[in-house]
Amino acid sequence: MMDILFKDSQRGFTLMEVLISMAIGGLLMGAVVNTFVVQRKSYDIQEQVTEMVQTARAAMDMMTREIRMAGYDPTGAGFEGVSYNATQLRVNADLRGDNPSDPSDGDTNDSNEDIMYSYDSNDFQIDRNTGGGNQPFAENIDSFTFDYIDDIRQVRVTVTARTAKPDHEYSSGGGYRTYTLSSLITPPNLACP
Repeated sequence: MMDILFKDSQRGFTLMEVLISMAIGGLLMGAVVNTFVVQRKSYDIQEQVTEMVQTARAAMDMMTREIRMAGYDPTGAGFEGVSYNATQLRVNADLRGDNPSDPSDGDTNDSNEDIMYSYDSNDFQIDRNTGGGNQPFAENIDSFTFDYIDDIRQVRVTVTARTAKPDHEYSSGGGYRTYTLSSLITPPNLACP
């Protein structure tokens, strides 16, 4: 009797049982890997969208603050707060109250008193120039437009940002997702007298 129990307990898996368990294990492993890949792609896309939105909002916030200061002229020097230009948005303000238009005091425009924004379509970015040449201000920008309203008493700024990398499964815009912000800015220093 002991011999019979010992032989039955030594019994292993049959080849068929091993193959079936390997197939089931392979299917489960494939499902886990597929779920991971889908989740990773979704995370990457969401990260790019978040970065795109933050870039557009940060650029719009800083431009809005600087445009709202346009025309600030505590000395009464009488310069243009926003100069008309179809390709560049130029903003002037006397932030230090030292009359930057008067060269006799030995002072010239301070940084951030004469600012030019322009769009670089080759590098998909907005450039900002405060006198030292164009510097990248906002990257991955699909378009940057501005309109002068009411004899340059208001400025409408529109920024369309795009994701850094294209998504080949996204059919619009060459695979780039976009986000557009528009703001109508009324600098109080340019108000009608």
